[in-house]
Amino acid sequence: MNLLWIALGLLLLPALWLVVLPLRRAAEVHDAQQAYETEQRDEAQNVAVYRRRLASLEAARERGEIDATRFEESRLELDRSLLEDTEARRHSPLKSPRAGRILVPMLLVALVVTSLVWYQREGAEGDLALFAARQEVANSPDGSLPMLIERFEEQAERQPGNPKVWLSLFPLYRDSGQFEKAIAALEQLIELEGRQVNLLAQLAQMEFFVANRTLTDDVQMLVDEVLEQDPRQPTVLSMLGLEAFDHGRYEEAIDYWRRAIAGMNNPDSAEALRNGIAAAQQRLGIEPEEAGSGNEGPSLNVSVSLAERLRSQVSEGDTVFVVARDVKGELPPLAIERATVSDLPFEVTLDDSDAMAPMASLSKVDEVNLTVRISSSGQAMPQPGDLVGRAGPVTLGDVQGPVNVVIDGIVD
Repeated sequence: MNLLWIALGLLLLPALWLVVLPLRRAAEVHDAQQAYETEQRDEAQNVAVYRRRLASLEAARERGEIDATRFEESRLELDRSLLEDTEARRHSPLKSPRAGRILVPMLLVALVVTSLVWYQREGAEGDLALFAARQEVANSPDGSLPMLIERFEEQAERQPGNPKVWLSLFPLYRDSGQFEKAIAALEQLIELEGRQVNLLAQLAQMEFFVANRTLTDDVQMLVDEVLEQDPRQPTVLSMLGLEAFDHGRYEEAIDYWRRAIAGMNNPDSAEALRNGIAAAQQRLGIEPEEAGSGNEGPSLNVSVSLAERLRSQVSEGDTVFVVARDVKGELPPLAIERATVSDLPFEVTLDDSDAMAPMASLSKVDEVNLTVRISSSGQAMPQPGDLVGRAGPVTLGDVQGPVNVVIDGIVD
């Protein structure tokens, strides 16, 4: 930041020099103007012309060409003309070349203050602070995603009106699984930038996943608002396809995903949706469009059971979440399936159609960690008292048969 202010100071120097330049030339200009006015002979020429015309009038009167009355009128007209010419050409006295010098430092101060105020309002100082925070974490031996989030949260406190702060925080919260904070960041961004379609679509998607992939009233209102402005919005159409797939409406899911692909610019996201379409077609018992192309994507069979000692702590209607995450934990969940305790034990297949978002799916990684959690509240985020089981890392493609996960722990 110090380099920024040094650069601004260097840029101001030429401007200040231009302001001072007229003051340095003031004495020279004053002397030249005074010399010009001293040498000017316009008044003498006017008087000479006046005398010649008056002599002509007198000669005409003596020859009898004009009478005394006409002579007096003409002479008065000449007198008036001489006075007017003399008054028009009269110059006010030149001021001292030192006059007005006080204005120069005032202008210099005003220029500097105006420049700094303008930069504070319109400049990119806040964006530079964000860049510096990112570079600090990138260059730190202990740099991590939590550290980057902490640095950006500090910037959010210092410059809450900068939309780029919230635009940077949103994906960090999302990728670290802090979905409530991701929603809050999106809402703050929408408040600053207005209800833009792409922002509303991302907000609808986040609230949809936080609500366990359910179209709540709030999510539906956002969906309606987005589709009213852009019926081809791919994020919302992808989400609607996922909701239809979860509830067995496979033909509807295929229709949504095909419309989403038509509006997508990201080939990876489009490929993930094509894999979802192929999975939906398999569920319908028809030949997948992409069959034989090698693009179906990886899948993972998971066998889930509950330790007998914990059976008394759950109810038949409690929700069971089966979640696959990347080993580093940097991405959103790669695949999620839901069931209930009454289904235990059960076997489930995870694939790209179970992804929370097209940019985070099983196709993006080679290894995953598996977490199975029983939630009495039905909340997507772990709560103290939830029962949990884990397995991994599991290498996709190398697993023979289902991966066994036993729910045998309790979330602190």
